[in-house]
Amino acid sequence: MTGINKAACIGGGVIGGGWIARFLLAGIDVDVFDPHPEASRIVGEVIANAEKAYAMLTGAPLPPRGRLTFCETLEEAVAGADWIQESVPERLDLKRGVLNEIDAVARPDALIGSSTSGLLPTDLQRDMKHPERLFVAHPYNPVYLLPLVEIVGGEKTSAATIKAAMERLPPIGMKGVHIAKEIEAFVGDRLLEALWREALWLIHDDICTVETLDDVIRYSFGLRWAQMGLFQTYRIAGGEAGMRHFLAQFGPCLAWPWTKLTDVVDLDDALIEKIGQQSDEQAADLSIRELERIRDENLVGILQALKGGDGGKGWGAGKLLKDFEQSLWAQGGGTTTSFDPSKPLRLVETKVSPAWVDYNGHMTEHRYLQVFGDTSDALLRLVGVDVAYVEAGHSYYTVETHIRHLGEAKLGQAIHSTCRILSVNDKRLHVFHTLHDTATGEAIATAEHMLLHVDSKAGKATPAPAVILDKVKAIAEAHANLVAPEGVGRYVGQKR
Repeated sequence: MTGINKAACIGGGVIGGGWIARFLLAGIDVDVFDPHPEASRIVGEVIANAEKAYAMLTGAPLPPRGRLTFCETLEEAVAGADWIQESVPERLDLKRGVLNEIDAVARPDALIGSSTSGLLPTDLQRDMKHPERLFVAHPYNPVYLLPLVEIVGGEKTSAATIKAAMERLPPIGMKGVHIAKEIEAFVGDRLLEALWREALWLIHDDICTVETLDDVIRYSFGLRWAQMGLFQTYRIAGGEAGMRHFLAQFGPCLAWPWTKLTDVVDLDDALIEKIGQQSDEQAADLSIRELERIRDENLVGILQALKGGDGGKGWGAGKLLKDFEQSLWAQGGGTTTSFDPSKPLRLVETKVSPAWVDYNGHMTEHRYLQVFGDTSDALLRLVGVDVAYVEAGHSYYTVETHIRHLGEAKLGQAIHSTCRILSVNDKRLHVFHTLHDTATGEAIATAEHMLLHVDSKAGKATPAPAVILDKVKAIAEAHANLVAPEGVGRYVGQKR
């Protein structure tokens, strides 16, 4: 798939900042134009949150962060960009004027997306000289975590533009959905508006508070929606008879006088104050940044859980994350890492995320094994046992492990792992990993592993090829001069 080489973001607010972070963390250079005097600070805070979230989201090797440049003019920002994302305030006259400026100075083959949440692309492209390249790319907040983008073309948008936009999203971990006909508010916001209108009436009529209403969503159907959507959820509600039974059983309810969706609530000062006060109480003095952090941690947990769904194949947004990680591993696996033969290899850098800790705030036991496994994987990629090698039917399998816990890794702590190769022959690889506190360098845990080279299709151990063995032996010879780590050899391989 064709990737984005350089992006330009016009507007750096909530949505624009999210786009900037999404591009940067995918390794794409981004030029930004936003006349707001504090644009740099605002965008910087969004990026900081995004980096924290990505550290929890995936252990795959992210590319080097793209270069961020704040430009003095719109023309300077869009020069050379092949994807230009407009995210200015939701006013037709303002957006139309900005898009016309972009159209006048952008590269002829540049894609121009608008983050509008409801304006019609036909209205936006009315005065453009090259309207065929304008489309709506409507994301969801936070853009750097939620992967969906509604792609909507106007009357003059070309099919090639829609196709190109859809193709450029998966490499940055996003999923484009093409909305076949343009309609105000598109699909997602239409659904949200219906729910929002009903919610306002429930608060207006004192049926419940804003906290109760949020609890109803987040403890019930919100979790279902997160992984299955609406129609598939209702299909299951129909039991073995499926969707037709569900519609026959519950369809008549649509005619019942339950809803006030056709009656718009008057958002007068009293209702606004009621909602505002209840929302303040619900927030319990948490700042917006704190709420964003909590939101991000929760979304990461859901996405990580979905990644392991369907027997490990991934489900919904989790499968998308799994596929995205596979592409990151493939890209990162081909890199070469220089090393100092007088020291163990430093291979994994991470932090203890909220999903890794127990009730004491310490990293749980299986997460130590995860980090050590990631260290072994990093070593294997270094010597050529990458995604392509594994897909071809060969790999190294861990057959014996011993872990020693020397200290405690705590929530938020920066940690890194080192690896030394103890011995190697045609089939076996004996390694010793150490997990360190990055701040002090002290050892937190060690792991000794024995790995066998296998033919996964045949299901048996086989000699590794010379191209792999030569790299492994070169590192092993360099590590042979290192002082033997304490406790090595007590368990792994003693009976072999």
